[in-house]
Amino acid sequence: MYPVLKRVLDVLIAGAMLVILSPLLLAIIVAIRVAGPGPAIFRQTRAGKGGRPFTLYKFRTMRLDTDPFGPSPKSGGDPRLTRVGRFLREYSLDELPQFVNIVRGDMAIIGPRPLYIAQIAEWNERQRKRLLVKPGLTGLAQISGRGELTVEEKLELDVRYVEQAGLWLDGRILLATAA
Repeated sequence: MYPVLKRVLDVLIAGAMLVILSPLLLAIIVAIRVAGPGPAIFRQTRAGKGGRPFTLYKFRTMRLDTDPFGPSPKSGGDPRLTRVGRFLREYSLDELPQFVNIVRGDMAIIGPRPLYIAQIAEWNERQRKRLLVKPGLTGLAQISGRGELTVEEKLELDVRYVEQAGLWLDGRILLATAA
């Protein structure tokens, strides 16, 4: 029952958010395009449920000459970020196109964040449990310290989410994310 209810809620919430936020989404697209050349949407292959590859959508926050597979920017002062991108990252607005991923069924609202496929080879058997669920827009690691956590701590929280997943935990994560 939980997986079906979770999917229905994901589609309803993500669909509603796309409609409600459509003026903001359009404004962000225009701001990115006016600020310089290149696409407004950044696409990258990530690992989904079962390790299945899918195309993740985000608003583009980096200059075009930036290596998309380089290390993730940790601060707003990262020189690879555009001015608009810095603002989008600061308020996590770059993640909004992932509502499309949720409606498509590639992601869920709550779950472990989608990581690169190449990272799977670095995980032990326990850490691979994170692939038993769809990746999420937000998750237990995001509300438990996000940038202050080590990779191992994040993976452990992802596994703990998989082991304890349910509507109660999803609700708690959603409320903490919104706060």
